[in-house]
Amino acid sequence: MSIDLNSRDRFEFRHNGPNNEQQAAMLSTIGVSTLDELIDKTVPENIRIRKPLNLPEALNEHQFLKEFKQIASKNKVYRSFIGMGYYETALPTVIQRNILENPAWYSAYTPYQAEIAQGRLEMLINFQTMIMDLTGMEIANASLLDEGTAAAEAMSMFLGFRKGAKKQAMKFFVDENVHPQTIDVIQTRATPIGVDLIIGSVDRLDLTDAEYFGILIQNPDTFGNVRDLTAVIDAAHENDVLVAVASDLLALTLMKSPGAMGADVVVGTSQRFGVPMGFGGPHAAFFATREAYKRNIPGRIIGVSIDAHGNSAYRMALQTREQHIRREKATSNICTAQVLLAVISAAYAIYHGPKGLRRIGERVYGLTTLAAFEFQKLGIEVINKVWIDTLHVRLPSGVDVSELRKLATASEINFRYINDSEIGISFDETKYFQDVVDVMSVFAKACSKTAPTAQEMQVKGVELALPDALSRKVDYLEHPVFNLYHSEHEMLRYLKRLENKDLSLVHSMISLGSCTMKLNATSEMIPVTWTEFASLHPFVPVDQTDGYQHMMDELSAWLCEITGFAAMSLQPNSGAQGEYAGLMTIRAYHESRGDSHRNVALIPSSAHGTNPASAVMAGMEVMVIKCDERGNIDMNDLRTHAEQYSDRLASLMVTYPSTHGVFEESIREICDLIHKHGGQVYMDGANMNAQVGLTSPAAIGADVCHLNLHKTFCIPHGGGGPGMGPIGVAEHLIPFLPGHPIVDNKSGNNSASISAAPFGSAGILPISYAYIRLMGGEGLTNATKIAILNANYIKARLEKHFPILYTGSNGFSAHEMIVDMRPFKQSANVEVTDIAKRLMDYGFHAPTVSFPVAGTMMIEPTESETQQELDRFCDTLIAIREEIREIEEGSADKQINVLTQSPHTINVIATENWDRPYSREKAAFPLVWVRDQKFWPSVSRIDSAYGDRNLVCACIPIEEYATN
Repeated sequence: MSIDLNSRDRFEFRHNGPNNEQQAAMLSTIGVSTLDELIDKTVPENIRIRKPLNLPEALNEHQFLKEFKQIASKNKVYRSFIGMGYYETALPTVIQRNILENPAWYSAYTPYQAEIAQGRLEMLINFQTMIMDLTGMEIANASLLDEGTAAAEAMSMFLGFRKGAKKQAMKFFVDENVHPQTIDVIQTRATPIGVDLIIGSVDRLDLTDAEYFGILIQNPDTFGNVRDLTAVIDAAHENDVLVAVASDLLALTLMKSPGAMGADVVVGTSQRFGVPMGFGGPHAAFFATREAYKRNIPGRIIGVSIDAHGNSAYRMALQTREQHIRREKATSNICTAQVLLAVISAAYAIYHGPKGLRRIGERVYGLTTLAAFEFQKLGIEVINKVWIDTLHVRLPSGVDVSELRKLATASEINFRYINDSEIGISFDETKYFQDVVDVMSVFAKACSKTAPTAQEMQVKGVELALPDALSRKVDYLEHPVFNLYHSEHEMLRYLKRLENKDLSLVHSMISLGSCTMKLNATSEMIPVTWTEFASLHPFVPVDQTDGYQHMMDELSAWLCEITGFAAMSLQPNSGAQGEYAGLMTIRAYHESRGDSHRNVALIPSSAHGTNPASAVMAGMEVMVIKCDERGNIDMNDLRTHAEQYSDRLASLMVTYPSTHGVFEESIREICDLIHKHGGQVYMDGANMNAQVGLTSPAAIGADVCHLNLHKTFCIPHGGGGPGMGPIGVAEHLIPFLPGHPIVDNKSGNNSASISAAPFGSAGILPISYAYIRLMGGEGLTNATKIAILNANYIKARLEKHFPILYTGSNGFSAHEMIVDMRPFKQSANVEVTDIAKRLMDYGFHAPTVSFPVAGTMMIEPTESETQQELDRFCDTLIAIREEIREIEEGSADKQINVLTQSPHTINVIATENWDRPYSREKAAFPLVWVRDQKFWPSVSRIDSAYGDRNLVCACIPIEEYATN
């Protein structure tokens, strides 16, 4: 037998679950002969793309990693002294290996099902406690997207909190020494909601101006100066003006906290606590405030509640603030967090502890102080008189800054070049004494002076000498969790204990509709921690970023090919940010045509809740469009609204396929109608997993869409973040894509930042790049087909036992379906929540519960699940249906049964006195295979209402901690 020397292992067969034999069996169950027949009966012919995707030929994993390493090597990783909110950091390897590179942490979903998410919820409580302690505030959330957007959220919160004489105030002041990227993001956010943004020196601010409702100050500021803001904040409060302070966590280990100065909100980034710079992200921003604002704080808060047996348990608190619920009444469109990065930052603080963090802070301060001494000896002026880690220096007259830049570049050092004579130099934990020597060598040469030797430097005079009014006098991180795990053995064991409490993709499929919990392949993840990608500052000179530019240019081109669009912006760093970016692009387009009055957004009632929230943030008025009995957009209602608001119509926001799991056959007619009335069509790309290679946003007639790279294109959910939501646009919208004030991100527009970094969370773009490069055009198309196959296989198996709410005209679902659980409330007193909790006993995470229809489950299996796993899931739901039938028929108690008492923990099963009217076996091991791969929920059903009534958002008391 001859051997094919060109044969190779195709990654597509690793990514897609069912093999050919399984596909044939599944198609038979569905009732079609071939996969193409299923696709033809599911996807409307009038939107099909029949030509193959024009993408590079797929590589196998070995080939890809070899090729991608060559691309990565084009990046130049120099020592960074740029600062501006981004710092080199030393990620402890025990955290890198056991969190960042661990699929048990990065493949978990958002902790909506808290009973099987106690590990990451505990770590998020640790994060909140860390932020509260260091900032001196009373409450903190579980992270935001980046520092710039966190500052913008502070402005929005203050706007919503105006009272009395300030009810109509519309001025927000930003000090000129705030990071420039933050100022630009705030400006973008202020414009559509009518806020008058004033930028200037806070020392010249007239706080008696009744138009001001809030101010933002950076401390330490962007140039490194540190000051006591107490008097400024007191004066602001005397005039009913609220104050936000952007600060730095490492600085707060040494200096008086903003909370002690009287701040109302403190924002910043936790990046320098162990998270690589990643060319700008992803990083976990923080947002801390006073107890009085707990109902107004944006994003998610993790709180302490109790379970059914009175044990402490964690869960997301105040969930009515979730934007999926508040919709157009929301003041923010945030529906996620940077969970994985917040977890890393919290773990970093735990590993070092308060003493270790202070040692790091003191050493960084010491290096900065030493540099200040040496600058003065060289005749270089240090402008800021008080510092923590950053010096703002002025070169002597006649010294050429361009010569300094050449010398620094030759030494592979990056500084911040403020202007022709002023330089910024920021130190961090990765810098040592030799780095100060090297910095002085560069400056001395530029000044034509002799560089000081190491022996000549004034090391003995370096001591902590912050002014007394600025010195930290309050201890922090005193809770045991920050003081117990400083040896690697203990840290490793703590992380493993938390990991064991969480269900993730390492255990079983997570079938949440519209969330696409697909495989995050190891080969896709590996490059994320390569230093060539992880260690670049986002503001380095462009000639040091050739590897990133190569990757981003190719990824953008590939995404354009997939979507049919003309251009991509990679800046939005979440799906909701993508929605906002898309609508702001549409807004700018209308304004360029003199149509600034176009401000009405039509949004179907089935849309993701972030859609209307994003529209309001973009300054639009939301009009809700009805859906018909089949779950499609009601065409008559759409026509009525389009005609009624024809002169003001800005956009239609449409999800395709719909959140009801159907390819609406009238989609082109819908888009044509909107265009006829002068509007633009925004397509929510949450369900792009059903389009790739078969149709596209451009093919259906959309003008702009965002892509959830953390869904369709394999970036993992990270337990609730990070994500990426880049937008694609038709050619006429290219001039209006988001820009950046510091870096040319090739948008052609430098005045409308959506995120703080020019390319958003660029550090995770290698994942999506890898996915497309490994799959190729044919593989991506096959993945879409199999996603539709898997969904319809589940539908075929379940529809004999449960009502399926919506299907297409031929009776098929798209890539997801809605299963109706409402009848069981009447027949057996069983709620959809009971079914969700009972799934935990079988080792599964519940599908999406009660969205978009209350009392239902939206199931999406993705293409990565095999027939065996799909059958396990279907067998589980069918078994639960039989448990419901036992209640209906009276053989199981209507109040006390395996559903209403679920989930069952090992402590419940092992109790000495078992008094329930069903067996332990039935509770814990309801099917044979469960025993062999049992996942034990760590707490019983959590009482969410108790947690909201008794809001606790920090680590549990020391007395309780000892028993948990």
